[in-house]
Amino acid sequence: MATRRSARPAATRGGEAFSALSISNEVHAAKAAATARFLQPRPVGAFSAREAMNPAAEPDPAENIVAIGVGEKMSKGISTGMPAVKIFVRVKFADSEISDADRIPAEINGVPVDVEQIGTVRALKAPVMPNPRAKIRPARPGSSVGFLSPNFRMAGTFGAVAKKGQKLFVLSNNHVLADENRLPIGSPIVQPGPLDGGKPTDGIAKLTAFVTLNPAAPNKVDAAIAQVNSAALVNRSILFIGPPQGTKRATIDMTVQKFGRTTSFRVGRVVSIDTDVRVAYDIGELLFQDQIVIRGLNGEQFSAAGDSGSLILERSTNAAVGLLFAGSSTHTIGNHIADVLTALGVKLA
Repeated sequence: MATRRSARPAATRGGEAFSALSISNEVHAAKAAATARFLQPRPVGAFSAREAMNPAAEPDPAENIVAIGVGEKMSKGISTGMPAVKIFVRVKFADSEISDADRIPAEINGVPVDVEQIGTVRALKAPVMPNPRAKIRPARPGSSVGFLSPNFRMAGTFGAVAKKGQKLFVLSNNHVLADENRLPIGSPIVQPGPLDGGKPTDGIAKLTAFVTLNPAAPNKVDAAIAQVNSAALVNRSILFIGPPQGTKRATIDMTVQKFGRTTSFRVGRVVSIDTDVRVAYDIGELLFQDQIVIRGLNGEQFSAAGDSGSLILERSTNAAVGLLFAGSSTHTIGNHIADVLTALGVKLA
C-alpha cells in the first residue's frame, strides 16, 4: 500500500517565506561521488539475516553509513538553507569516539556534508523466525526437546550438540532430559518435546548421563546429555544464530544471545557472575553456586518457561558462555559452560 503526501509548504525563517532548496548539478555530482566511495553493494552472504535484524554499529563508514542523498545542511538542529550531501548513519558518534581514518569528511567536491542518524533501515515486514516447536530434521539446537512421561507432557530446549570421541550427544538440562534425576539411563528423548506434539516415533536420542541435582548440598550445574540415535539426526547449527564458535567465560556487561523453545531469539546483558542462588524444583529448593545472571535488552525478557537448556552465547563472537536453566519474570540464570562440559566430560561439537 502506498501513501500520498501533499507538496511541502514553503518553510519560513523569522516569519519570512523562502522557496524550496535549489539543488545544482554539482550537488548531485558530489552525492554520486560519496555513494561511489561509501555505499557500494555488499557481496552475497556478507550480511546475515541475524545481523540485519540487530547489527552492531561501529564508526567505520563502510559499516555505519546506511544512505546517501541530497538535502539541506542542518546546524545544531537548525535549517541553514544550504544544499548539502546528506549522509545517514546507523549511529552518529561523538567526535571523540571517531578516529581520523573513520571520520566522514565535512565536504565532498566542495559541497557541505550533513550527517544524520537514521538507525538500521529494514524492509517493513515481520522477521521470519524458525518455529522451535516444530519437528525439525535434522534436529537443531534451539528447538523443542524432552522426555516421554505417562503423567504429563513437557518440553525444554535442545541446547547444543556435544561430543566425546566419535559419539554425539544432545546437551540440555537435567530437568529437561532426566526429569530431575528420576529417569533411568537409556530413556528416549524426542524432538519436539511431548508438550509440542512429540511422540515415541520422534525419538532422536537416549539419556546417557546427568549431573545429579542435590537438595542437601550446593550445586554447580543442571546438565545432562543424551546420545543421538544417528549422527544424521542432528545438526550443530543453532536456529537463527548459527554454530557456536568455541567457549569463553562470561563477564559483567557482556552482551549475550540465545534461541529457545519459548521466546526464540533474545538478546541480553550479563549483570552478575559468581552468583549463588536458590532455585525452586519439584524435588525441593536447591542452592546453586557461581552462576551467571542475565537481563534482557530492549525491554524484553531474555527467557521464559520452556527455554531451559538453551545455549547462551556472546553476541559479538558466538562463543558459548553458559547453559540456561532457570529464571524469574525479570532475570535469567545460567551455568558457566566450562562447568557444564567438565562435569559431563564432553566438548561442544
